[in-house]
Order: sequence, then structure tokens, then C-alpha cells
Amino acid sequence: MIPQDLVLKVTPPRVQRHVVARGRLSSAADALRDAAALMVRAPAGTGKTSLLAQWRLEQLGLGVPVAWVSAQAIDDPDRLAQSLALSLRIAMARPAFGRSVLEDDRPGNLAGMTALLAELAQSAANVVLVVDEVDRLPAASRAALAYLLRNAPLNVRVFMAARPDGQLDIDDLIAYGQCVEIGAAQLGFSLEETLQLVQARFGARVGRDTAARLHALTEGWPLGLQLAMSIVGRGADTGADMNTAIAGLGAAGGALQGELVGLLLADMDAADRDFLVRVSVLELLHPALCRAMAGVDDAPARLTRLASDTPVFAATEGGDWLRMHALVRDALRRRFACLDEAQQVRAHADAAQWLAAHDLPDEAARHALSAGQHQQAYALAERSLYESLMRHGRLGAVLEWLSQLPAEELDRRPRLLLAVAWTLASSERHEEAARFVARILAQPGASDALRCECALILGGAAVFADDPDRFVALHAPWTGAVPLTDPLLLQSHANRMAYCALLEGEPALARLREQQAARGHAGHAGHAGGVDHGTDYIRRWSELVVGLSYVWEGQALLAEPCLRSAVASAEAQLGRRHRFSCNLAALLAATAWARDLAADASALLADRLDVLEHSGLPESLMQAYLTASRMAVAEGAEHRALELLAALDAAGAARRLPRLRIASCVEQVRVHARRHRAQTCRELCDRIDAHLADPAAPQGPLWRRSAGMLRDVARAYEAIAAREWQGALAPLERADEAARALCQGGLHIELLGLRALALERCGQPSVALVREAIDLARALGLQRVFADAHPELAAWVDTLAAGGDKPAAAAPAAAPMHPAPPPATSAVLTPKEREVLALLARNLSNKEIGRAMQAGETTIKWHVKNLFAKLDAGTRAQVVQRARILGLLGGQH
Repeated sequence: MIPQDLVLKVTPPRVQRHVVARGRLSSAADALRDAAALMVRAPAGTGKTSLLAQWRLEQLGLGVPVAWVSAQAIDDPDRLAQSLALSLRIAMARPAFGRSVLEDDRPGNLAGMTALLAELAQSAANVVLVVDEVDRLPAASRAALAYLLRNAPLNVRVFMAARPDGQLDIDDLIAYGQCVEIGAAQLGFSLEETLQLVQARFGARVGRDTAARLHALTEGWPLGLQLAMSIVGRGADTGADMNTAIAGLGAAGGALQGELVGLLLADMDAADRDFLVRVSVLELLHPALCRAMAGVDDAPARLTRLASDTPVFAATEGGDWLRMHALVRDALRRRFACLDEAQQVRAHADAAQWLAAHDLPDEAARHALSAGQHQQAYALAERSLYESLMRHGRLGAVLEWLSQLPAEELDRRPRLLLAVAWTLASSERHEEAARFVARILAQPGASDALRCECALILGGAAVFADDPDRFVALHAPWTGAVPLTDPLLLQSHANRMAYCALLEGEPALARLREQQAARGHAGHAGHAGGVDHGTDYIRRWSELVVGLSYVWEGQALLAEPCLRSAVASAEAQLGRRHRFSCNLAALLAATAWARDLAADASALLADRLDVLEHSGLPESLMQAYLTASRMAVAEGAEHRALELLAALDAAGAARRLPRLRIASCVEQVRVHARRHRAQTCRELCDRIDAHLADPAAPQGPLWRRSAGMLRDVARAYEAIAAREWQGALAPLERADEAARALCQGGLHIELLGLRALALERCGQPSVALVREAIDLARALGLQRVFADAHPELAAWVDTLAAGGDKPAAAAPAAAPMHPAPPPATSAVLTPKEREVLALLARNLSNKEIGRAMQAGETTIKWHVKNLFAKLDAGTRAQVVQRARILGLLGGQH
């Protein structure tokens, strides 16, 4: 008689309805598919069991039997072997399988496991064993499991999950690639996965920006996401607005924090709870720092235990350092704020003392200020803030100190003044930077090096003010030999030199100057391991300039890999919503859209437009809004596109950037020209002329050349809207001449195509011209340039691609760049029927399909019957064959 508890422990958990399969963690992913064993090792609350359940469904979908065992502390080696045998018997539907193991009551550590391995080898059937909560097994059983892994036949794969302290002594298998280990960092949800999860759960009721904010709030933490989705789901049931519900989750003391506190701290030992509250004010935790701050000698062991037993801590930052999940930390800090004031002051003072003694002045200054040690805090800030900004891009810390430092303290500390000026120059507050520069230069003994640095600061402010002529004028005195020795400032000067070349229409020269600077400053890398950590942040700006130069040229194929790696690195080091990361992401989004990668572009812009409005480079801000608008037009949401362009105009007005307001008008003209709304286009063009005539607008030749080119583009679209094709030719030629002078390749190709269309409408030869535009677009990877320009041009391009040579007299508002995909005939099938069809194509039986879909066999029979009727088939083979003919099955099936 098989014990009832043994039956329960081999019952797999049911996968939640809205779980999204994550491709990078699929058991068939490149990094995992060839491994005989997969081990998921992470703390509680990181989604280990969910990943095992995903793997189980994947294998069932391939027709592979999957045996599931949830380990327990009472599982000695014999009981573990019996559990595996019973689970295999159920999974393989073989009532006699494992009889010798289940009926053998002789004690012996490995006898049952050896018999199980022998029977698996004789079965010659591919099977998967899943063992969850391996850490709960006693040491002898873990040794037996390791024995199974080392001796498993080729037809057996093993998937396991354990907490960090669940050691199996299989380091050799991991080293040789026979077992792949997946850690907590890999289990965290990426932004794209969070967007998919929210979309699957709530559909269109939650926007992508709101879903991205949910991701930022939870940091992709599986438990945090699960709780947040549960809370929002409860609100949905009562009819609450989804976006409002998610926006309120992160509020101090909000529902999410309350549930987390209840879940994590309710059953926690009082001493552990008090320990976590006291150390929650630390950004990063070190055992020795926690010992000094909390006054407990067992801090190292306590941290190790809590990191394993609770989901409080996020991925380690390296070495002995740990970090709390932001949601947990914020909830605990609310409790810290309720402590006696003297206790709080003492905790901050102890932290400041330890951090200062260990050469961590950034954090030490913050704690010293909280402890009331103002002069020590100011001294530590002066010692660290400039370096922190220039090396690590911590602009937020500078602005925080600016709001707390008295003006007289700033004037006494020139390096703090420099840090503030640098920070303000690279934001919408760029005008304030000039006042701080004046205070710096007013101090006695200003050197040439200091004056050069101040020119760099003011040049950065001119870039954010969209005043290229002022930027060039500020940089001109320092184009020769510069009185700088600091590698940080030398790299910044090189970035300015490259940007000057870009403004002059020489993007290749801009890249060359960045390359020369990188080679010239390589010798300054004097840090540990030969890596120049000191210029990392400044060097990131060189990556932005290089990426911008490719975008400027329309070189989408070259821009994409350059910007993609830069964005990934910036997000990892600075954070997703850091202003620099957002500037890079805007350029990459524009590139992704040009490459027709709509999902990538949308994810890159999600929850970032507000940062760009305040801290974006004018070019990045403009590219972000134009990309978002063009995506909305392609989706048929013209109202949303016009709303975005109105927001771009408002941002330009708020920051006094008239070129952005002109760009907004030009794009609106482009949108209305698609529908031939001639009067609206004329009114917008008049508005552009008014912006250019405004005496407050920049008057320099560089700015005027760029703005004049935009005006000509708008006038060309105005003529196209009125079908005045002859009148469109002159502004198209003027705009194209300016685009070629500035080396703006993408715009040149767009204007080339439009000129060909206008010539064709005028009855003049034009096929050769449009074919040249098509060939150039293909060479640069610009797959959407014609579809975004005008639907009639896009339709003509598609006609040429299909072998014709004449454009249609008119075209729909949104024509595709490429031939349209075959009609979605799968619309006649329900989602469940399509899923059953895919599994039928893999030769699975109804019972196997039911297991893979977590549905009853009767339900599957009903779906199969519907497929027979809808596809007019008499057998399962005919269903699959007709589905292939109709295009309902992709090549992977």
C-alpha cells in the first residue's frame, strides 16, 4: 500500500493562468538545452518553483513524461527513491514501473536509487525528473541525489530547485557543463517580461508606461510582482482604474508595502526583525558594518541565514555586500523612523564612522548629516561628491546636497560648486549653471585649467539649451593645446571636439575624434586590474556621441549594436531611469523603429518620456517623441500621435527650445499630409514661420540652418497635402540640399523618395530615383522610412517590390513597408484550439495534450472535434496537413 503522503508529494503544482513563459529561461534555450541537469539556486520568493513548473509544461508539450517530487525533511535516501519511482510510474503511465523500489523495505543508503537508475536505463524512454526544495533534504539524501545525477542514463534529465544553503556537492558537474546553475539574478523579471506579464493579466487596461513603473517599483522581483498583481487584480474586480491602482502601490505605507511587511515579518523572530529595521537605512549591507551599527556580534551569520531563509535581499553587489529589495527596505525604514530619536542618531553616527573609516565618503556623508554632524558631513561631501559625479554619474546625489547645503558652505568649497555647475548644466536648469560658474571664476587664483573646465560646463549647458552656435563659440578658444591634465576632463574635452564635428555635418570625423581620444587616454588607466573605472561615466558620453553620429547619418544597422550595448551597460550601472540611460534609450528607440522593431522601441521608451522632458538632450527628447508618435500612427491611433506631438511642443515651450516646437509642427504636418488635410498643414506651416520670426529664437547660422531645413520639409508636405506636386519640388530640393550638407542620411532618403513621387505625379521620369532611394534605405537598414513618410510613397515602394513600376493614384493611410503577411486565417480558431493544433503537430495523444495544457482529456477531445469540423478533416493527420497548407502552423511545427 502506497502511503497517502507519498502520493501528495509527487503531485505537481498547478501553474497560474497568467504566467508568461520566459524564453531566456526555457529548458530549450541555447544555454540550457544540452545540460543533463538544471539547478535553480536562489532564496525564497524568487520564483524557483514557478520556473520548474514552466519547464515541466515545456517538456510535456514535447511528449516527454515529467515526474515531480517536492522534497521534505523526512525523506531519507530510500523514501526519496520511492518518491521518484512513484512519480515516474504516474508520469509514464506504467503501473508496474518501480515496483522493486517501492516494495523493497531493506535499509540501504543507495540500493533503492541504484535500482531506480537501472530500471530507467532499461526503459529507454526519455524522462524528466523534477525535485523541488532540495535544501529540505537531509545530508544523506542530498548525497543520494548527487549519486543519481552522476549516474543518470542518457535518457534522463533532472531539474532541481534549492535555497542557497542546499548544497549538493556537484561542483564538478557544473564545471564540466553537465549541470547548469541558475541564480537569483537570472530569476528576476526583465522589463520586457514584466510588460508581457502585465499584458497577459490585464490586457489594454494597463498602459506600457504604467507597467514599466510597476517593474521599477518591484525591481523585477518575482514575489513583489506577484503581490502587486494580486493587489491590482483585486482592485480590478471592484472596477477600480488599473493605472491609478498601480500608481498608488509605491506610496509610503501603501497596500503593497503593507502586505510585504505582513508576509515577511509576521512570523519572524523579534531579534531578526529588530536587526533588519536598524540596518534598513543602509543602501548596501556589509557584515562588519551591520555589526557596528546594530551592535550584534553574530551579524555575519545572521545576514547569511536571513539571505537564505527570507526573500528580503536582492542579488549581491559583489563580495560580502548585500542589498535589500527596495520595497522591503522602504517598509522597514518606516519602522526605523518610529524608533526613539536618540537611537536613530546613534545608528546614523555609527554608520558614518564605519563608512568613513573604510573610505566610503559618499554614504558616510549622508549618515553624518542625518546624525546632525553637519561640518563632518560637508567635509565628506566635498571630498567625494565631485568624484562621485564625474566617475559614476550620481547627479541625483549632487542635487540632493544642493538643496541641503547653505550658500556660504558652497562658496567655501569650490569642488562642490563645480559638481553643482556640472549637474545643472546637463538638465533643464542649464541657465543656473552659468551663475555657479560665475561664482567659481569670481574666486581669487582661477587657473587656466579651471577656466577651461568652466568653458566645458558652459558648453554642456549650451548643448542642453539647443544653442549650437554658442557651444561652438565657447569651445573655440580651447581647440588647440588645453591646460588640462585630469583624464576625466580630457575625455570631456574630446567629447566636445567630436560634438563640434557633428554639428558641422561631419559625423565620421566625430567618431574619429572619439577613437583618437580613447587611444590617447588609455595610459591613464591606473586602477585595480588595469581597468579605468575613473572615466567610465565620461566615456559613456563618448558612446552617446558615437551612437548619435550613426543616427544622424541614418546608419541604423551600425547604430543598433553600438547603442544596444551602451544602453544595457548604462542601465546596469546607473539605473533604467537615470537621465543618461534615458538619453541613450531614446536614440536606440528611434533606431529600433527605423529597423521596424516596434516592440523593442516601445519597451525602450516605456516610463521614460517624463525623464527626457526635464533632463533629455534636445535631440534625444525630439527623437523619443517623434518615434512614439510614428508608432501611434502605425497602430492607427492618430489621436494619440497628435497628443504626443502636442506634449513635445509643450516641453519645447517649457524649456524654451524653439527648434523642438518647430519639429513638433513639422511632424504634425507630416501626419495631416497623410490624409491630405491641406488647410491644417498651411496653418501649422504659418506657426513654424512665427517661431522662426520670434526675436527670442537663436540667430546663429548653425541653428538657423537646421531650423530652416525643417521649415522646408514642412512646406513640402504642405504642398503634398494639397496635391500641388509641382510646388513640392522646390522645398524638397532645398531641404535635401541642407540634409546632404549636414550628412543626415535618413532624411535625405525620405526626401529622395518624396521627390520621386512628386516627379511621378507631374508625369516626369522618376523610377530610377525612387529605386535609388529604396537601395539606399536597404543598405542602411531603414525599413520604415517610406511608410513613415507618406502612404502613397510606401504603396509605390511595395508595388516596385512586387514587380510593378507605377504608383497607385491613392493609398490607404497606413501602407506597409514590405509586402503584407498572409491573411490571419487563424482568426477562425480560438486561442485554445491553436494551442491544441500546435501540440497535435508534435504527435501527442489527447492525454499528453491535456497534461501539457493542464486540462481534462474530455476538454481536449472537444477542441480536437472542433478542429476536425473547422478544417474539414477526417483524421488527426489531415488536421495537421490542412493547417500547414492554410498557414496555421509555422515552420517550427
